[in-house]
Amino acid sequence: MLFISDIHGCLPALEKALFWAERLQAKHLIVLGDVLNHGPRNPVPDGYQPAKVAELLNQYADRILAVRGNCDSEVDQMLCEFPLLADYNNLLLGGKRAFVTHGHLWNENKLPPLGSGDIFCFGHSHLPMAMWQNDKLMFNPGSITLPKGGHPPSLGHFDGNALRVLDLDGNLLQQASINEH
Repeated sequence: MLFISDIHGCLPALEKALFWAERLQAKHLIVLGDVLNHGPRNPVPDGYQPAKVAELLNQYADRILAVRGNCDSEVDQMLCEFPLLADYNNLLLGGKRAFVTHGHLWNENKLPPLGSGDIFCFGHSHLPMAMWQNDKLMFNPGSITLPKGGHPPSLGHFDGNALRVLDLDGNLLQQASINEH
């Protein structure tokens, strides 16, 4: 699985991320919100082409599980051929429950009910994270378009054993095994 968050309508960043989806043979794309719109607090990114971003993602519609970000709206859904307005979803990653959300409603400071060993996957902060905290695996792939905190643009990958954050050149930034706890 490949995790992409905070695309914010940037076509070149999405193209780089999808290159890694193919290279890593990701069967599924988990899109953690803020897909098309750059948002009023963010600068317009270079390569801002939201209609083309939707068109490109639609080619992967049968492989995408997406959740709504704070910049996503019903008009965005009109362009996307995959559901993108759910506030959260649940997945099984290696037999572990993963709560998947954007991060503006649920986040590392306001967690949903999770059991010991569960995984919390989110975006929104644009800060990469892969670490165990209080018996929960906290995972944020960062942003492919507008990274913060001095981090490079990044995405996430689940290889069946670990959740990894990679920069768009494929360098490992952070990693956590889902079985550490």
